[in-house]
Amino acid sequence: MSRQVFLYDPPDRFVAGTVGLPGRRTFFLQASSGPRVTSVALEKTQVAALAERMDELLDEVVRRTGGIAPVPVMAPTVVSDTAPLETPVEEEFRVGTMALAWDGDEQRMIVEAQALVELDADSEEDLAAAEEELLQDEENGPPMLRVRLTGAQARAFAKRALEVVNAGRPPCPLCSLPLDPEGHVCPRQNGYRREA
Repeated sequence: MSRQVFLYDPPDRFVAGTVGLPGRRTFFLQASSGPRVTSVALEKTQVAALAERMDELLDEVVRRTGGIAPVPVMAPTVVSDTAPLETPVEEEFRVGTMALAWDGDEQRMIVEAQALVELDADSEEDLAAAEEELLQDEENGPPMLRVRLTGAQARAFAKRALEVVNAGRPPCPLCSLPLDPEGHVCPRQNGYRREA
């Protein structure tokens, strides 16, 4: 079966968002261009890592080009996007592997999110070989979302993604674990249940 690539070059909109209440949220990346919308599910930690690495890569591009690259130091307010995800949110796939790159010729950030795949391997070496083969197979690999962003779009995405991640449950002041509305079993209080 040939690989399905959801390509947005450039997207009208590329955002991270959630569906559900804090503590039970499902995280999504959503790209859209005209009437076409693609939503892929991923973990909260993946969203945080993507946003942090994207900012780091953009900072490195600015540093290496001496500020010549069209990358703003901060997310410009004109491309800020605070709107919710476009509905209905229909998951195309769950993300397993993500990749970031900077295309210096086109001055674009390339974001790739590849579907989670179960690999059968008997040893660590077999698993590593199967993963490498899967990543190199452009024709028959798992579905992939590929988005090409300007520097400003990438900064705006990273800013919003971090805001979405941090908009969850407040942390416990003692142990930093998330507080539930029903209370919290804090390990620093020997399991004493605190009310929120």
